Formats: sequence, structure tokens, C-alpha cells
Amino acid sequence: MDHAYADVNGIRLHYVTVGRGPLVVFVHGFPEFWYAWRNQLREFGRDHQAVAPDMRGYNLSSKPADLAQYRVAHLVEDLRALAAHLGHERFALVGHDWGGVVAWAFAIAHPERLEKLVIVNAPHPAIFERELRENPAQQSASRYMLTFRSPEAEAILAANNCARLVESLSRDLGEHFTAADRAMYLEAWSQPGALTGGLNYYRAAGVGPPTADGAPARSFGGDPSRLTVRVPTLVIWGEQDRALLTGNLDGLERFVSDLTITRVPDGSHWVIHQHPELVNRLIRDFLTVRDVPVTKEAR
Repeated sequence: MDHAYADVNGIRLHYVTVGRGPLVVFVHGFPEFWYAWRNQLREFGRDHQAVAPDMRGYNLSSKPADLAQYRVAHLVEDLRALAAHLGHERFALVGHDWGGVVAWAFAIAHPERLEKLVIVNAPHPAIFERELRENPAQQSASRYMLTFRSPEAEAILAANNCARLVESLSRDLGEHFTAADRAMYLEAWSQPGALTGGLNYYRAAGVGPPTADGAPARSFGGDPSRLTVRVPTLVIWGEQDRALLTGNLDGLERFVSDLTITRVPDGSHWVIHQHPELVNRLIRDFLTVRDVPVTKEAR
């Protein structure tokens, strides 16, 4: 795994790259970093150029001080510029959590740049807005977003050597979250400004359920008529996700014309860590074979 930096879009992005061939970019979410995709980098680096960046604000990438620099449009441009830096006009894009949010936005804004789109437990902006507005269970599951937007968030997450973040990963992953993994994550979280950088994604978007003072629910997108995805898309969803409920799959076909949904019944939000071989197989099959859009259950 080769570590490198790209000066793009006014910042410096750290990324890890493996192999040569068609480009596939893996985009992490909160509170992760490039290391989340280590199993996919090894697998797809065999016959692709597999690349996983630290998104802006995280680990070894730049951490702008201006909150506006964390708006989704800038995150989308980071990926476009990184692919251009790597010499690829078109590529496959895989995103999880916030990385999936950015991947949805990229596909909406730049469908001509993508061969395929893979989303892992990340809500489409129009569907998520509906769920935050109408589904009490999703509203409750998303309360943490209000905490993450608060001024106290850094202190809460940093307390006791990032105990809350460690617990959130350990609870679902168990043996899949090793002592070595914990050390890697703690090192990434301890980079100056890294916790603030990750939390600024929530703050810049203002995303979250209705608040006690009457502020309405808010998702990542705007006018639903402008949120159509015209890229062949695979959605992998761990059904045991505590934060993003399966209601986020309902009606998704209205916004994605070429859609395959694969549900993983025993997968949590962290399904890429729990079932890396399954995730790798699903992604590989999707990248190499043009499936008829279907809904599947994976075991």
C-alpha cells in the first residue's frame, strides 16, 4: 500500500493506492479514515488502481478552519480533482456513511464521470429527508447528529481517550475490532484538528432530526427533482444499523433508475468490517457484470 498526497481543490489530500488498472475510489465516513477500506484495497488492488483517501478534515489530510469548506459541494470537488490528479476521467466510486453521502452527491452532479456507484449504509438525500421528517424511529436514531453539531462535541468524543468512539466500534464489531485496529484509529483521531474536521461535516450540512426549539429536520440535499441518480448503482445495507434504519431503502428506486439493493440481515453499520469477503464479492460482481436491477438478501 503506497501512501501519497495530492494538492487538489485548495487542500492537500492524503491517500493510499494499491495496484494498477481501472480506478476505483473508496470513500470513508465518520469517524473513520482510509484504513476503513484496507480489505477492499488488498482485494481490488489485484486488478484495479484501488485508492482510499483521507477525506478533508480527517487524519493526514488538510483540515480547513472555515466551516463552509466542509459543505458537500467541496467534498464532491475533492473527489473529482483527486481522480483527475490520478489521471482518470471515469472511475468507479464506493462510499460508506458520510463517504456514501458524498458519493451520492458526486453521482448526481457528475454522472458522466462514473462507471459504477456503490453505496454502503449511506442514505440518499431525498429519502433521508423524508425519514427524518416522517419516521419517529429514524428521528430517534439520528439524535446523535444534534450532539455532533454542538460546541461540546469534541470534548465529549475526546474524553477518556476517545472512549465513546472506541465503544461505538467495539459494540458492533467485537472481534473484528482488534487492538491493532484500535491503535490505528486512536492515532488518526489524535491528529491535530481531526475530531473537529469530522464533526464539521455535520455542522456544515446542518443535518439532523427536528430540534427541541422547533427547527425542522434537514437532510444533505435540496430539491428532490434534482436528486436523480443516472449511474448504475449497487446499495449494500447492513440491516442491523442502529443509526441508519432500513426505511432509507423504501422508495429508493424512484431516484435511482438502475438500482440493485443487497441487504445483509446480520450486518451492522460497520458491515464492511464484519463481512469483508461478502462486501468484496458483491462489489466485484457488480463492477464486472451488468446486473438487472433487483433487491437481494445476502448471507
